[in-house]
Amino acid sequence: MTRDSTDTPPVGGPTLQPAPDDAREVAVSEAESLDSLEMLPVPEPAEETQSPMSALLETLPQDTLSESNSELFSHPSPSGPPPEIDPDKLDPDALKVIHRLHSHGHQAYLVGGCVRDLLLGRTPKDFDIATSAHPGEVRAIFRNCRLIGRRFRLAHIYFKGGKIIEVSTFRANPTELDASNPENGSENGEEEGSETEESQDLLITHDNVFGTAEQDARRRDFTMNGLFYDVAEGRVIDYVRGRRDLDERYIRTIGDPEIRMREDPVRILRAVRFSAKLGLDIESRTYAAMEGAVEDLPRCAPARLLEETFRLIRGGVAAPCLKLLAALDALKVLLPPVAAYFKQHGRRGRDTFYAYVEALDRRVSSGEPLDDAILLAALLVPIAQASPIVESQDPAGRPSVAQAIEDLLAEFVQTARLPRRIAERCRLLLIAQRTLSGERRRRTGAFRRHPLFNDALIVFEISVQATGQHRDVLEAWKRGELPPLKPSEGSTEGGEAPRKRRRRRRRSGRKAGAGESGSSSSPGGAEASSSSGTVVEQDSGDSGDAGEVDEESELGAESGDDSGDDFGAGSETDSESDEG
Repeated sequence: MTRDSTDTPPVGGPTLQPAPDDAREVAVSEAESLDSLEMLPVPEPAEETQSPMSALLETLPQDTLSESNSELFSHPSPSGPPPEIDPDKLDPDALKVIHRLHSHGHQAYLVGGCVRDLLLGRTPKDFDIATSAHPGEVRAIFRNCRLIGRRFRLAHIYFKGGKIIEVSTFRANPTELDASNPENGSENGEEEGSETEESQDLLITHDNVFGTAEQDARRRDFTMNGLFYDVAEGRVIDYVRGRRDLDERYIRTIGDPEIRMREDPVRILRAVRFSAKLGLDIESRTYAAMEGAVEDLPRCAPARLLEETFRLIRGGVAAPCLKLLAALDALKVLLPPVAAYFKQHGRRGRDTFYAYVEALDRRVSSGEPLDDAILLAALLVPIAQASPIVESQDPAGRPSVAQAIEDLLAEFVQTARLPRRIAERCRLLLIAQRTLSGERRRRTGAFRRHPLFNDALIVFEISVQATGQHRDVLEAWKRGELPPLKPSEGSTEGGEAPRKRRRRRRRSGRKAGAGESGSSSSPGGAEASSSSGTVVEQDSGDSGDAGEVDEESELGAESGDDSGDDFGAGSETDSESDEG
């Protein structure tokens, strides 16, 4: 069937040309059309074309794509604005955790202090992650995961070298949920009254209520800590206007400051630490709420208060932190001996105390790792020196420090979970300061062999830097020499040092008789008791030495070393035996 030239061509098909008049023209037209088609380039088959991205995917191992790096290619970087945080400053292990959570269908963001520090141009101490995955789901995803926590469950993911990435689940503020749930109301008036009283108590005792990312941001303490960073999109997620406060360099609570401080009074210490560490100002309403919430600090867990106090000291900014806590009148709760010392000695006592703290800050800022016992002892040295030396009532004759310090250490051990080992080390370090400064005479060899000698010398060096006194004594100890004692320090209540020398010379005059009596009879025998008064005096001195050895060995067992005599009970006995 021949199609007429006037017929309408099918849609999308080729346009039909009019039929020529003779067959010769038809053959010529067909030949010309074929030649022109043969001259056109022939494209390659579509299945053989390969894009650069697919070529890169083929070069990577299959297991690499199936795990952490698959998220990298599912979110190609846009050609728009650059990431708000330089990717080179992000922790690679934290990125692995985030990509793994993304590959399992969960939300995951960098959160908290790491985002704050990066925006301030500081190097974060660690990288924390918040996710929509519940703790059990996180543990199922990562084999190197361990769940911790009582108040709320956290996931710790362990990497080589002891690194830990902390992963928390999005949580909501339980007080806001209770207030927004009207079904929790009671049926009778008595129950309503009791619930009204409980509603006024805003202290958070449980915090395992899961929520969304926005709820998790709003439940946090300060706006600068409520920032999230989306690694895939390279942008900061700000639900609480924390970027504005960072730009203005303010510390501001999220929500009503009065409520947030009453929910968790430990936030007072956190605000103080952030202000001193980051150089930020505390917003006026937040500071007023901190002053009112100081009275609620005793209601917090003592272990949390002690840990936050140690964080203030470990950060190298203890001096400004303690000054701010003193202005808030919080030292009477955290460090009662320090508050009593300020009250008793006034401005001069404050200047002396802060001189010690500033010397400690310089030591910490130098990067030298210091034990918690050294940190605590360095703070308490001025108080121990200002307090009168009280003779111990312990039957073992163990020397003691100021009673207020003894009570503080005992309270830390009993209620704040301070390890007894740290409390005992701190007490011994304070006792050793009297020996290092020359207030007590010691046997130098045993004193240097004690395992706490180097730590005690560090505390003594901090004391010298704070006061400028005893520099020659410190240098002598560092050279391995015995510093000379001042006559006033070597004197006793009964007389001066030369009197002790005369007694020793009188004992040496009866040396032969004493030797015979000692060899022919047992200690404390009848011959010794019937000898002259000088010999009796010598026997008493020998018995004092024997008692010293017993007491020293007891303290050595207490501190874990047989050479514990120079930090313990034998110290006073040795001085007394020298005096006769």
